[in-house]
Formats: sequence, structure tokens, C-alpha cells
Amino acid sequence: MEEQTIINESPIGRHLDRLADTKQVSYLVFNKQKIQLVAKITIGRDYDNTVVIDNKLASRHHCVIQKIKEEYFLKDENSTNGTFLNDHRIPTDKYVKLSTGDKITVGTASLVMG
Repeated sequence: MEEQTIINESPIGRHLDRLADTKQVSYLVFNKQKIQLVAKITIGRDYDNTVVIDNKLASRHHCVIQKIKEEYFLKDENSTNGTFLNDHRIPTDKYVKLSTGDKITVGTASLVMG
């Protein structure tokens, strides 16, 4: 009789196997530096943000990256010039799911999800 493992036979094992196949976002690259992602990261021109963008096109509190159930989401904070994800402006009233390789544009600055 062939031995079966939890990975390939049980519902939990199949779920764990699918999770292992997904690429988890774990950091943000900005100005050639890796920024470890935490529960909430604020991005903007004001110095109280986690990531400070020194650019007049960035609002003082431009956008936020929020962790929700092991996934990361981007939300525009009613910025003047908008937040762009992969060159598409995101709506101000919705969270948009992030994936590895996504490019966030705030003013003229680019941040890449890693």
C-alpha cells in the first residue's frame, strides 16, 4: 500500500500546497532600498510617513499599504494627483490587492513590490 501524506490527500494539505505555490509579497523597493512590509505602511510627502516621498506631486499623506488577512492592499488617501498601480490610477475609495512585481507610482517616484 502506498503511503499518503497530508500534503497531497487532505483538504488542509491541498490548501497548504496551494499557499506554497503563491508568491507572497514581503517587501517594498524604493530608492534601491528594501523596506520590510508590516501591518500598515503610509506613503507621502510629510515626514511622519513610513516612506517619505520628496516630490511636490506627492500629497502629504498620499496612500497606504495595509495588510489584510496575510495579503497586502493599496489605498489612495484622497491624494491630489492620484496613486497609480502598474500605470493605472486606482480609485480613492477602494483597496487594491498587491502582488509581487507590482509598480506603485506616487508623483514621479516608483515603488516596486517584492
